[in-house]
Amino acid sequence: MSAFNADSLAEWLSYLESLHPIAIDMGLARVTAVRDAMQINPQFPVLTIAGTNGKGSVCAMLSQILRTAGYKVGTYTSPHLLHYNERIAINGTAVSDGMIVDSFRAIEAARGEITLSYFEFGTLAAMHQFVEQGVDVAVMEVGLGGRLDAVNIFEPTVSAVVSIGIDHQSYLGDTREKIAVEKAGVYRTGKPALCADPQPPQTLLDVATELEADLRLIGKDFGFEMQVEGLQWSWWNKAGVRRHALPLPALRGKYQLNNACLALAVLDACQDLLPVSLGDIKRGLLEVEWPARFQVLPGRPTVVLDVAHNPHAALVLKSSLDGMGFHPKTHAVMGMMQDKDIAGVVSLLADRIDVWHLAAPQLPRAASVANLAQIVLQYSPQARVEQYETVAKAYQSACNNAVEADRIVVFGSFFTVAEVMVARGQ
Repeated sequence: MSAFNADSLAEWLSYLESLHPIAIDMGLARVTAVRDAMQINPQFPVLTIAGTNGKGSVCAMLSQILRTAGYKVGTYTSPHLLHYNERIAINGTAVSDGMIVDSFRAIEAARGEITLSYFEFGTLAAMHQFVEQGVDVAVMEVGLGGRLDAVNIFEPTVSAVVSIGIDHQSYLGDTREKIAVEKAGVYRTGKPALCADPQPPQTLLDVATELEADLRLIGKDFGFEMQVEGLQWSWWNKAGVRRHALPLPALRGKYQLNNACLALAVLDACQDLLPVSLGDIKRGLLEVEWPARFQVLPGRPTVVLDVAHNPHAALVLKSSLDGMGFHPKTHAVMGMMQDKDIAGVVSLLADRIDVWHLAAPQLPRAASVANLAQIVLQYSPQARVEQYETVAKAYQSACNNAVEADRIVVFGSFFTVAEVMVARGQ
């Protein structure tokens, strides 16, 4: 067994990156064995949220509403933007370096000869901390897929799939039907299994049927309606429960209503265990925060941060941009990973962007600037395309070239947005 020990979180994270030869290693046997060796057995409700896009926003809404209702809430999300600690939060506050290091030490002592990936270490550390700190409920975001994701080793009280799009094809499959099978893997026999995708593939329905899960679909078993000229909305379920005069979520973008609707359906599914009031829901929706999900920053020119990095998210970003009103020019600061569908993203946004400021985030997986430029010019031959050595320089150039009435949209990767946030001093 490794004798590795360190006091700093940075040293541990560096160690974890070198520990397992495969960064993404689908399968639950190894991480389950370590979970059992550590005797991590949560006795509180676990809410498991999967999906191609939107799952982080749903987790944020659930966590904020539950906190407002007085519960001690553990929230696990990934990836992080600026600091690893963002992944593990208790009552909205990221846990300390020392707490994470304590959990890493416990995992290291328990794993023996079993190797774990970076994400598996983090997932175990999150639940270890939630148990140690005595939370009332854990809100868990699936990292990739669902069926074979490390989060799935913890038995969910309620499982939900937010959306099903094409992403991570090399791990999940190259069709929505194949990807849906992986995401539906978070469902459980006899337990609430929710889906907020308006057109779920038949394969998801088949998995739920085979498992005999309590499947609940948006538009059929629960849903929402707009009220008062788009300023309020109502939620309903097929049992006749209605929640009226709900405020729009603090998270911007029309698509967040779909996410909020699912969050309320999750709470409805566990209301006997975690009752919340209408007041808790309203206040939670008004106070929820989730950075870089169509986050519009104050000041001029308007700056939008969005971690959109696949075609499904790009389509949502396009719709949200269309709802912003008139801007003379739109400047894009974009950097993407080479394993993403860059052409699919660019093709959807090409006619909404006038000037492209391209750069590669500082990591090996990043697509080269030359490759980005070639794809942009393929879909937008008349656009102005600029190339930069760093994301920070690309962003600075966008700020220098945009007039007060213009807008700057930063997107393409968590890493791209993070480097802009650092450049802004956030």
